[in-house]
Amino acid sequence: MAKNILVTGGAGYIGSHTVLQLLLGGYSAVVVDNLDNSNAVALERVKEIAGKHSKNLSFHQVDLRDRPALEKVFSKTKFDAVIHFAGLKAVGESVEKPLLYFDNNLIGTITLLEVMAAHGCKKLVFSSSATVYGWPKEVPCTEQFPLSAANPYGRTKLFIEEICRDIYRSDSEWKIILLRYFNPVGAHPSGQIGEDPRGIPNNLMPYVQQVAVGRRPHLTVFGSDYSTKDGTGVRDYIHVVDLADGHIAALQKLSDAKKIPLVMAGRRPGDAGIVYASTEKAERELNWKAKYGIDEMCRDQWNWASKNPYGYGSPETTK
Repeated sequence: MAKNILVTGGAGYIGSHTVLQLLLGGYSAVVVDNLDNSNAVALERVKEIAGKHSKNLSFHQVDLRDRPALEKVFSKTKFDAVIHFAGLKAVGESVEKPLLYFDNNLIGTITLLEVMAAHGCKKLVFSSSATVYGWPKEVPCTEQFPLSAANPYGRTKLFIEEICRDIYRSDSEWKIILLRYFNPVGAHPSGQIGEDPRGIPNNLMPYVQQVAVGRRPHLTVFGSDYSTKDGTGVRDYIHVVDLADGHIAALQKLSDAKKIPLVMAGRRPGDAGIVYASTEKAERELNWKAKYGIDEMCRDQWNWASKNPYGYGSPETTK
């Protein structure tokens, strides 16, 4: 049976590309979108590209704040996980209308999480944003950077991240991955789906695109006196299909997570509280230094265990 994935905001730019990659990857996708800044035509195009996989796509025009409508969607399908894109995303508009953004993005997400919990769906990939780093003092940004936000839009992303962390702390059955990124650009190679913002674009590439095809007279570059190579601002970009695949990779990681049963017991006789070694002498006299950390240790251990669950033997020889 194909896994059922709910994609909120799945008719949007990133959402529609992710839905397509889900379908091509053998998943079933259910999209909920209020079409506030998206178009149902995108999903019709997705079906055309997906071909025989299109039967695994369904769409409900639903606002996440409409709890009864969202409950109805969950009552019809048992979802394995949710990819959450839905939300308003214009930085400038969020400064002008902060309450609109808090209502839409925060209330919508809280309602989604409550309905997910009520229906036993506790796996979530959240489309966050690198805007949660605020104005970092150095680049490139890493996940260890302090978090802050410079505008209401960014604060909604940061607040939702904090909500997710608190939910996980309160109930370890939740499995949540937060993905932060800056500027998705490009379109599916077929040319059938892409970014189509309503009104004046808030991002660079759609603006360039509209000037190039004659919809707008010129491109305005904001700032030419920054301390950069040509004086203009520097940003990073990611192809939207790569980003879509990244969300699916996160989805797969949620499914791959194994819970190890744990029992806390009393101390073993003879065990010390803390013991670990220094490697300074080995580094100094042998010119040797360990290359692998705990992530690689766990990765390689699991790689061996998953391929050889009974070691070199078999279930019969290890009884």
